[in-house]
This record gives sequence, C-alpha cells and structure tokens, in this order.
Amino acid sequence: MDLQLAGQVAVVVGGARGLGHAIAAAFCAEGAAIVLVDRDTETALVAQDLQSASSDAGAVGYVADVTDFAAMQEIASELRQRFGRCCDHVVHAAAIGSGKLGFPFWNLDPADWERVLRVNLIGAVNVAHAFAPGMAEARRAGTLLFLASVAGQIGSQTDPPYSASKAGLINFTQCAARDLAPYGVRVNALCPGMVKTALNRSVYEAWAARQPEEMQQLSYEEWADDKIRRLVPLGRWQEPEDIAAMAVFLASPRAGNVTGQTINVDGGYVMHG
Repeated sequence: MDLQLAGQVAVVVGGARGLGHAIAAAFCAEGAAIVLVDRDTETALVAQDLQSASSDAGAVGYVADVTDFAAMQEIASELRQRFGRCCDHVVHAAAIGSGKLGFPFWNLDPADWERVLRVNLIGAVNVAHAFAPGMAEARRAGTLLFLASVAGQIGSQTDPPYSASKAGLINFTQCAARDLAPYGVRVNALCPGMVKTALNRSVYEAWAARQPEEMQQLSYEEWADDKIRRLVPLGRWQEPEDIAAMAVFLASPRAGNVTGQTINVDGGYVMHG
C-alpha cells in the first residue's frame, strides 16, 4: 500500500532504539527522509544503517536530549536549512520509567518523579515548541505524533510517574491538535500495549526485586506471558512493527481526518465503552 509519504521529511525523536527505531524504519520503507534525534551516541550510525537499507530515502542523526529545549530548536533550524522547511512529520518516542516498583505509590519518593516527567512530558513539549511553529508556517498538512501508553489511560500502579506523564501527554495532544488544526497539522497520541522493549523489561526487574525469593525465579518471559494471558484479549504480544504500521498510517493522507485522538495498539487491553 502506497501511503504517499515518499519525499517527505520525518523527524523521530528517540529513534535510535526500540519503538522509535521501528517507526523510523517504517517511514524509510515508505520513501520518507528520516531525521533521528536521540541521546544515544551512536545515533548517526543508526541513521546510516537506515539509509543503507533504503535506496531512496535519506537519513541523518543528531545526538541530543529532549530535555534540552535549545538543542531541539537548533535541530529544527538546521533542518530548515537542509530541506528548505522544518519537516513534514514529527514523532516523539523518547521515554523513560522511574526504574522502581511504584506500588503503593509511597514506595517512591517525590524525587523519583522529576526526571520521568522531564523526559516523557516536558520533552514532548520541548519538541512541539521547537517544530510546530515551522510546521504551521509551512501549511503542508503535516503531523505530530506522541507515543503515549495504555498506562496513561488506566492509572497503572506499576510506575505512577510513568503513568502520570503519559496521561499528561494524552491531554497535551488534544490541546496541540486544536491549536494546529487551522494550519492543517494533525496531532495524535499512539498508545502501545505490551511490547518487548528495554523499558518493559525494566518494569519486570523492578517488580522482581521486591518479590520473595521463590517469586524471583519467575523469568521475564514467564512474568510477561502470564500478564498477557490475563489482561490482553488477543492473548499475544504487540510487536514494534505493529506500532510502526499505525504511526506511518496516521502520518499519511489516508488518516487525513484523524486528529486529537488517542489510538491504542494493545490487543484490546484498554476498551472504552
């Protein structure tokens, strides 16, 4: 299926690894030029690998932290010089958890919240502030996509700072969608369910560290498979490619009437009546 993204420019923040990388690869496969932004020092090499895998699409990488607003602004300015416009699509996929088991929430300290909120929520705000003005000015029917989480909809007790940051991101998505709609720019939140990522494994590790010795013998795969059987109606993992497929669809003209929405790719984990 041709999603008509060839020749467009897609910025994927947090694109060097995990879901962000899968999304960047999907944009590449559709013929879009890719800009990776990540704090990973090998981001430029990852971009080169993506370019090698695609004969048509270009790719470039920038090492930067989403908590650094000035760095986001500088990248947006450099892209304007490189491509003659800021970009067509922006995906914010950078995220962290607290690294601790947050049940009950007072097992955490208030200090455990700050970095999570700065990366997951304020980082997204930094990205939006850096790129949205140029996208609005261009009036090219661009898109912003924020990777949120089903945890932002259900108040997950596993990691309250993470859940709260994603809930805030969903709300900000709606605010941004209203503001950018007059300029033809669409904004949506994409919520993955259970995906085998480093972040998902860190949740298991935090859980296991707090369990009796006999429970610590439960492997990550056993823990996760049991959780999926209990909570996910389709009874299977979501793959990074599932998330990426939805991301490029939302960027395409086929989703031209979709904005301000929270879209779950979660095997039916969260259903709203």
